[in-house]
Amino acid sequence: MSDQLKKFLSEDRSVRLESVHMQQTWQTAQAHHTYPPSVTALLGELVAASTLLAATLKFDGSLLLQLQGDGAIALMVVECRADMSIRATVKLRERPLPIQRDLQSLLNPGGTAKFIVVLDPPKNTLGRQAYQGIVPLEGETIAQALEQYMLRSEQLETRIWLAANNEHCTGLLLQRLPLQGGNQQAEILSADESWQRFQRLAETLSIKEMLEVTQETLLHRLFWEETLLTFDARPITWQCSCTRERVADMLKMLGRAEVEDILETQGKIEVACEFCGQPYLFDGVDSAMLFKSISPGAGKSVH
Repeated sequence: MSDQLKKFLSEDRSVRLESVHMQQTWQTAQAHHTYPPSVTALLGELVAASTLLAATLKFDGSLLLQLQGDGAIALMVVECRADMSIRATVKLRERPLPIQRDLQSLLNPGGTAKFIVVLDPPKNTLGRQAYQGIVPLEGETIAQALEQYMLRSEQLETRIWLAANNEHCTGLLLQRLPLQGGNQQAEILSADESWQRFQRLAETLSIKEMLEVTQETLLHRLFWEETLLTFDARPITWQCSCTRERVADMLKMLGRAEVEDILETQGKIEVACEFCGQPYLFDGVDSAMLFKSISPGAGKSVH
């Protein structure tokens, strides 16, 4: 499995460590979009971050990370489900990209951008109600913004390293876990030392290294002297909820007259998923089949 998330605990169980690396899944996410390199990198970082955060949750629904701003990027959304399937999209405004193409310049030139985290329970959950947390978009990177969110909202010390280009997206997460039991002084000192040590090791990472070195090699380089408790790796996949059948149902709702009018003007109907960009093409024959089972007198009284 080349696209996977790996989870570990430090020997004293005071530090959670997660590593994610995606290639095929990330390239699938870009298949129907052409973004500028700076936008691609930001989206890839958010994709990697969503899997890292979702893996820390005991939650059987979807985690959505949403950046909403007043810059060249209007909206950036990533959804990661409990089975580690993801989907992602970006909405760009029709304006030139700023000279400085960092997080704040692209999303927050007016200072009004928001970072939104949504936990959406499964649809069959009794009393289903989504949790939504909204904070200002702080920090110069997505990693910094997420670290601030986790400290403010979850009261958990978290460090995140992210990197992405058009080939790979990758990330590393460290999280200090609450101590269990009596919290003896020796345990507190051990946890403090572990947290500081793991941070020092991870801070040697460079973006170039994260993008060019395999996940296994990277983890070995950083933590080969540590005794880690290892959990099963989890595969990551791309999955958007759009289907040709759903698009067909949408066209049926437009009605026969409007569909025929589009065909007469354009010769075909092409619809792209608003989320993933997957195109769906309907020619004259396809469009006629949409209404084949609908009686011309449907909806009228017959005497």
